[in-house]
Amino acid sequence: MLNLIRNEWLKLWSKKATWVMLVITALLMIGLGGIFKWIQSQTDQVDDWKQSSQAQITSLEEQLAIPNLSDDELKSFEDALLIEKYRLDHNIAPISSESVKGFINEIPGILSIITLFTVVVAAGIVASEFSQGTIKMLLTRPVKRWKILTSKLITVGIFAIVMSAVLLLFGVITGYIFFDQIPGRSLEVVNGNVVDVSFWGRLLLLIGLSLINVFVIGTLAFMIGSVFRSSSLAIGISIFLMFMGVNIVLILSRFEFVKYILFANTNLTQYIGNNQPMIEGLTMPFSIAVISVYVLVFLVISYWSFIRRDVAA
Repeated sequence: MLNLIRNEWLKLWSKKATWVMLVITALLMIGLGGIFKWIQSQTDQVDDWKQSSQAQITSLEEQLAIPNLSDDELKSFEDALLIEKYRLDHNIAPISSESVKGFINEIPGILSIITLFTVVVAAGIVASEFSQGTIKMLLTRPVKRWKILTSKLITVGIFAIVMSAVLLLFGVITGYIFFDQIPGRSLEVVNGNVVDVSFWGRLLLLIGLSLINVFVIGTLAFMIGSVFRSSSLAIGISIFLMFMGVNIVLILSRFEFVKYILFANTNLTQYIGNNQPMIEGLTMPFSIAVISVYVLVFLVISYWSFIRRDVAA
């Protein structure tokens, strides 16, 4: 199995497109850092966090006065109010968007570019064998088909992790090059008490949870590519669902069944901190269970198609 994975990895990086994706990832972070810094340089306004915090307290108190708030909304507003009052009482500034940490904090939100690249790789890693006519040569080797498919799936996963690490590395480097180290801390409410949040621990947790979304969409593209043997079809459908899935969920949010839709559950970062879930009543264990069922279905279809069907080129 290790040799199969090694061969798939070497084949992947023998393609110019893979190196182009790597370069784009690095340049994206450097470019975003430069753009953010330039935008900040055009603004002369000094950020007074205490004034902003007081304004936030006033806004939250007004929102809490709104009748018929849901339990999730009520808890979210109450926790946010508790944090803002704690900041003022203890003179704890939030992490500034103009600081190193402020820029690095944006990295989990930029992982969508890694999702896009993973879709491209996952969609083509099986389909390209058919389109290029190399599938016969691949299957003449004395190796079971499920092992061949597993090695390709693992290669896709490793690719997503490596690209995420590259994004993080260049994001951190860019942050320290373009931005200043302004004091600031993240806070959250745990069991009714305001506590400090480990910056690097929380960052890695958010990236790890965001990677789950990358893997899920990648598995979907992998399945479509394996079944239809068309990388363009797999890329098109997966990218469409990646961008439209959340919008579809929001449109259907008033219906009870919406919580069983995959895209209502893939963003596990919505459960971290004092955020409010996209759909009321959703919990992380429930979302993990839903994701697991979908991924299992994707994998069963992928393996059945590759192993049982005629795969002659």
